[in-house]
Amino acid sequence: MILVGVVDSIVFRNHETGYTVLEVETKQGKQTVVGILPVIGEGEQIEVEGDFTNHATYGRQFAAESFRSSLPADETSIFRYLSSGIIKGVRAVTAKNFINAFGPDTLDVLENDPEKAATVKGMSLDRAIKISEQMKSLTGVKSILMGLAGFGITPSDAFGIYRQFGVHAYELVRLNPFRLCDIPSFGFEKADRIASKMNYPSNDRNRLCAGVLYVLKHNLYNNGHTFQPREKLIAAAQSLLEVSQDEIDIIIDRLEEEKEVAIEPKIGNTNGVYWFPAYRAEQIISERVSLVSKFEKEYPGDFEKDILKAEKSLGIEFAQNQKNAVKNSLCYRIMVLTGGPGTGKTTTLNGIIYNFEQKGISFALAAPTGRAAKRMTELTGKEAKTIHRLLEYGENGTFAKNRENTLQYDAVIIDESSMVDLFLFSALVQATGISTRLILVGDANQLPPVGPGCVFKDIISSGAVSVVELNEIFRQSRESMIVTNAHEIINGRMPECRDTKHDFFFIPSATPEDLAMKVSDLYTARLPRAYGFDPMTDIQIICPTKKTLCGTASLNAMLKELANPQNGDKNEVSFHGTVFREGDKVMQTRNNYEIVYESDFGAEDQGVFNGDIGRIEQIAPDGEAVTVRFDDKKVTYYSQDLEDVELAYAITVHKSQGSEWDAVILPVMDGYDPLFTRNLLYTAVTRAKKIIVIVGSYERLKKMVDNQTSDKRYCGLKYMILKML
Repeated sequence: MILVGVVDSIVFRNHETGYTVLEVETKQGKQTVVGILPVIGEGEQIEVEGDFTNHATYGRQFAAESFRSSLPADETSIFRYLSSGIIKGVRAVTAKNFINAFGPDTLDVLENDPEKAATVKGMSLDRAIKISEQMKSLTGVKSILMGLAGFGITPSDAFGIYRQFGVHAYELVRLNPFRLCDIPSFGFEKADRIASKMNYPSNDRNRLCAGVLYVLKHNLYNNGHTFQPREKLIAAAQSLLEVSQDEIDIIIDRLEEEKEVAIEPKIGNTNGVYWFPAYRAEQIISERVSLVSKFEKEYPGDFEKDILKAEKSLGIEFAQNQKNAVKNSLCYRIMVLTGGPGTGKTTTLNGIIYNFEQKGISFALAAPTGRAAKRMTELTGKEAKTIHRLLEYGENGTFAKNRENTLQYDAVIIDESSMVDLFLFSALVQATGISTRLILVGDANQLPPVGPGCVFKDIISSGAVSVVELNEIFRQSRESMIVTNAHEIINGRMPECRDTKHDFFFIPSATPEDLAMKVSDLYTARLPRAYGFDPMTDIQIICPTKKTLCGTASLNAMLKELANPQNGDKNEVSFHGTVFREGDKVMQTRNNYEIVYESDFGAEDQGVFNGDIGRIEQIAPDGEAVTVRFDDKKVTYYSQDLEDVELAYAITVHKSQGSEWDAVILPVMDGYDPLFTRNLLYTAVTRAKKIIVIVGSYERLKKMVDNQTSDKRYCGLKYMILKML
């Protein structure tokens, strides 16, 4: 439908997203119009295309999918337009003075003849020029949005393109639509559809370059591969682009010449093509590791005396490997401390910290996620930060701490190091001076990071740094079946899970439907009733897969209605098929460095990160703003930001890394066989602090224990370190 009228009032506008609610006078009476309608002012003539919808709170509205507008022409409408505040510094009195002077030509004079506008009483030339610039900007934005609409681009996407590229947005897209791949919310396929509508040639160089880079970036960010073997890259790009292999081969070489990609002819038993930033990140890490690999110095002092003092102060007795770790932390520039649950990593870490304090060695504690940092603080009694906060994250994904402005500590200790991806670790080593000790604590048997690379494992397997592995389960930990079974699993043996007197339970289920009902009952009723757990904070369902009836998507849809039913008072908002409701448990699925949040201390900061879990506190009645409470911060999401949020009653095992809950429920039944691995099972089990309940097929559980296939990633860090050595 097409609706034509004059804008009577602006009810609401989000300047970040362009989402606007208008009251429009039409021949059929006043209508409420909603949509991405930026820089529209009162008094403007507007033509919108869309359809009527019924909002649960506000009733009948016209949802605009596209729009055209023209500036007001009569003096009454011009007065309404200018006095609405759309032009900064112009309100009712100034608007009236302009109209008295220039009549129907007022807007044309303000935009194109500031010298003439400056003749009006009380108006300086400088002020008139600023008004002219604002008028031109508004006109330019509308022209850009309407021009982009001609390429089949929605107002929402068009406004995002304008925010990315500014006043040159239309020309950039017209000349090369694949520049749209620079915007995170786009991607190659979307840009390719727009290019097709523009009759862009399928073998154009811009298209081929964008396609090859898309394959590399997709595999980097979605599958964790830091490079692709050249033949695999060519095959994938050919399937995507539908051109010859020779054309792609030529494009790869051209991209190398332009420093868009890097080519390593020998990585292990293959070759590699990198997106250049990933190549540079591996180079930076390998340079640092190889540089300090041969550095070793004598322990500064009497170690036996120091360790006895630490044991007496902490009230513990260290095992030999734990002593080795405490000693090595002062003898090497990089040290790895690894081990499974119950092997004393925390005790050893506290020994290292005590020794540092006794010797006046300054240090910082950090972890990849807010949850992991909070847990590190609880276990050590010392303040721990996220790595992003430690490096003083700033705008556009940059860090204030870098090569030129390094961290001023003698040592930096990172917990949950297996979670740290390639780019974050690269930033970390750049921000630590060459004399700063770097101590990496983690479990090498965990899954690789959600992000690119497998840095922790590659550094260990390179043999270039000091590695202390803790493998003795201490007596108090042996009382936990979670701990003992985790070690059974990683050693390829079936866990003991038929004894219901312990903290490790198995509940058989015959069908996916039965499994889903049992999981739901455990989450909403049985575990809360038996142990007093809060489902929203103490219990987490962790799934091997998103798909199938036993995956996160299906379980989230079911649990949402059971754990947080609509009672008539909860606001909701629908985004891309998912209905979010006040009270829902949600998770951030991508690092968003730009979003501003309010911390528990009242200060504003930026950044919410992949894997952060929170609860929706409030949804604005119009659905435009959604406020989520995370562990230590409150974040308000607007419109398109919800693209990075999903329900989190059930999450994947990969997303659970670095977090722990009192109770974990693990469904194991149907799904893609290669996903059900020993490492994945081990990672899921070790997320539970007090109780784990596995629900499903005992045969599937056995297959998981037997499946020692690791999450294979193409990563070149190990080989790059060895090459530099």
